[in-house]
Amino acid sequence: MKYDIIVIGSGPGGYVTAIRASQLGFKTAIVEKESLGGVCLNWGCIPTKALLKSAQVFEYLKHAGDYGLSVKEYDKDFDAVVKRSRGVADGMSKGVQFLMKKNKIDVIEGFGTLKAGKKIDVDGKEYSADHIIIATGARSRELPSLPQDGKKVIGYREAMTLPNQPKKMIVVGSGAIGVEFAYFYNSMGTEVTIVEYLPNVVPVEDIDVSKQLERSFKKSGIKIMTSAEVTSVDTSGKGVKATVITSKGEEVLEADVILSAVGIKTNIENIGLEDVGIVVDRDKIIVNDFYQTNIPGYYAIGDVTPGQALAHVASAEGILCVEKIAGQHVEALDYGNIPGCTYCSPEIASVGLTEKQAKDKGLDIKVGKFPFSASGKASAGGNKDGFVKVIFDAKYGEWLGCHMIGAGVTDMIAEAVLGRKLETTGHEVLKAVHPHPTMSEAVMEAVADAYDEVIHL
Repeated sequence: MKYDIIVIGSGPGGYVTAIRASQLGFKTAIVEKESLGGVCLNWGCIPTKALLKSAQVFEYLKHAGDYGLSVKEYDKDFDAVVKRSRGVADGMSKGVQFLMKKNKIDVIEGFGTLKAGKKIDVDGKEYSADHIIIATGARSRELPSLPQDGKKVIGYREAMTLPNQPKKMIVVGSGAIGVEFAYFYNSMGTEVTIVEYLPNVVPVEDIDVSKQLERSFKKSGIKIMTSAEVTSVDTSGKGVKATVITSKGEEVLEADVILSAVGIKTNIENIGLEDVGIVVDRDKIIVNDFYQTNIPGYYAIGDVTPGQALAHVASAEGILCVEKIAGQHVEALDYGNIPGCTYCSPEIASVGLTEKQAKDKGLDIKVGKFPFSASGKASAGGNKDGFVKVIFDAKYGEWLGCHMIGAGVTDMIAEAVLGRKLETTGHEVLKAVHPHPTMSEAVMEAVADAYDEVIHL
């Protein structure tokens, strides 16, 4: 079979790439070894958000009295919560199947292996294309000191489908995956301890955000150990024991299960990169600004490349890649304006430079901050934890960064992304009327604080 474009992998990078390629008139096929939608739809972004929604509703029930309501009997059904999550994921995967048919994209089931001469072998059958795009994604990374057995030491996939709710859980790593599962299981009633190697939880975030999340988590009963390292685990008993080294010395933690959330490992083994001669560096496929590898006709997007390992990044890269192939005038992606979102409670959303990064660059900056405790909408909703923080260049008014923690902030961050894309200045944000009462007012108020014009503080 001969195609214009073959995409290997059907995650949010792969399937979006295939659809855009078809829209541009390319005869397109997509190769998938498991389920359409990849990790994001089946084992990542979507089903985890379903779990987190159940946790949020359960939290509301527990705090019904705060809203003047009386709920005398309520409980959770852990198995039903998991089943709901799987049902949401299955529905989304079927949606991708529909999109493949709608856009006349051939779905080739099986494991794809690259061959020289712009060919690909899928379980013994050969296909060729003018352009082959690698979008094979990533999986949970394993540490030598924390080998996963899928039962007592697990990754994110197992964390979504545990047959029984653990009484005690240790979460190793406090990136997005770690803190989301920590929030979910804690809300369900599991005793959760987070072990983070670096000095702060969610270490890629602005320090103020990290400190706020730590306060909120501790208030909800999550134990947090920072500057701590799991050096070994013992799974020989009924549960699991983890030896943790901290500044205070060695400590042994006991739990039913350990969730390893220490990052990801790219899926680039055994896909034929060496046979074709595609260059790899430190677990990533090297590409140019338009995702071409060193071998003509072969491209790579998403988690397998050096950019941020985020679903929306993979989608944007894939669209840009095929539009460049189609001869359209496209600009390279601005990786400095990629929003990051974490869906624990309180939520976290950020884009651009942190305050420390801006200072490290020697920039003269204006910083504004508005707490949700001063927001009418947040008070009415009972969601007063958190704030919006903005950073501007003092001389030119350039919006350097925006950092949010609080209820619903993942739906608010796009204002900052768009504003930065359009080179909006602080005064323009300040003079753009925001609706009242909304959580989004906090963005305007934070900007006003940066320029000493804040009204409600």
